[in-house]
Amino acid sequence: MTNSTQQVNKPLQAANRPLPLAGVRVLDVSQVMAGPYCCMLLADLGADVIKIEPPGTGDQTRGAMGFKMKGSDSMGFLNMNRNKRSVALNLKSKAGKQVFFELVKTADILVENYRPGVMKKLGIDYAVLKDINPGLVYASISGFGQTGPWAERPGFDLMAQAMSGVMSVTGYPDGPPVKAGVPVADIGCALFAVYAILAAHIGKKNTGEGQFIDASLFDAALAFSIWDTSQYWGTGVEPYKLGTANHMSAPYQAMKASDGYFVMGATNQKLWALLCEKINRPDLMTDARFITNPLRLANREVLVAELEKTFVTKSGAEWVDLLLAEGIPAGPINTYPEAFESEHGKHRQMRMEIDHPIEGKVPNIGFAVKLSGTPQQVRMHPPLLGEHTNSVLAEIGITGEALKAFEADGAFLP
Repeated sequence: MTNSTQQVNKPLQAANRPLPLAGVRVLDVSQVMAGPYCCMLLADLGADVIKIEPPGTGDQTRGAMGFKMKGSDSMGFLNMNRNKRSVALNLKSKAGKQVFFELVKTADILVENYRPGVMKKLGIDYAVLKDINPGLVYASISGFGQTGPWAERPGFDLMAQAMSGVMSVTGYPDGPPVKAGVPVADIGCALFAVYAILAAHIGKKNTGEGQFIDASLFDAALAFSIWDTSQYWGTGVEPYKLGTANHMSAPYQAMKASDGYFVMGATNQKLWALLCEKINRPDLMTDARFITNPLRLANREVLVAELEKTFVTKSGAEWVDLLLAEGIPAGPINTYPEAFESEHGKHRQMRMEIDHPIEGKVPNIGFAVKLSGTPQQVRMHPPLLGEHTNSVLAEIGITGEALKAFEADGAFLP
């Protein structure tokens, strides 16, 4: 059990009024990605997020990623847990649960992402906690939801992408199954959970009653399938892989230039005509195979081959500049370092550095949305395990002999 001096960063921008979620207390009873990311977004908006972690080990992500930092926490943990306080608490012990119940009395929101049934087995599920705090908004994040034939399955981003259909439309037609390069199910579920949590919290202001939220990686990934599913329901044709291309428009994909690939899109008839003019290919405008968008979609492979005969005559950068100058959407295919270090990435502050008591300056991904009146702030570094146990418990009156008694009964031990 620790209680080191809190290191606080200066906000990136000074707010003129309190952050939107100032005064809202969140219990983060989650690990790895979806739950912690959800809670970090709430913390960035001012919520007092208390991360409840198993003593000794803490969040699994603290020891993940396979490369060493100065301390024991991984860069992944440091990028998903800023602005939180950590309390090390053994929820399997009677004493640990007693302390937890006292924290629940003070909380507005709880987020957990254990497998369905685990919280009930521990005796801290919504049915129990709503009697302690009827206004509690309790969000459960899982792989496949709290109900249904797949509910008990382990829930990871890869499985959710596969079983939701995302992998069936990712990659090239003749290639093996491919997952999206980023964890769309995990992060998507975190975002949907935030949306539901804030809606429930606003609703509670009218009724005084909280509610249970069932968020799943499977549902989130499937919710992203709007275009593919619309095509399937509208035509009966099962969605399929197209690489970088699109089911709705052509040309709209990566194109080969003299030095690699770039992306471009002529998504309507006006842009198509402009493209043919500006790349000096008037023959394509009168080619019967390409006269309309449906025809271009039907003859996509031939269309790309024809366009690339011209695109390979210049570099990708030259084509991007030329097309953008004419109002035709285009862009380079950046690596992550190129995206962060780009003039635009820097302007948008998508990389920031925060102070950490062990690591020194730690890079973090910047805020994905910008609030003008109450800009998000980095108020606290990602916490050390159990760093705020004593101070948080003191806030709810557990000090002195009471604290020693809980400690003796194993509330804070593995």
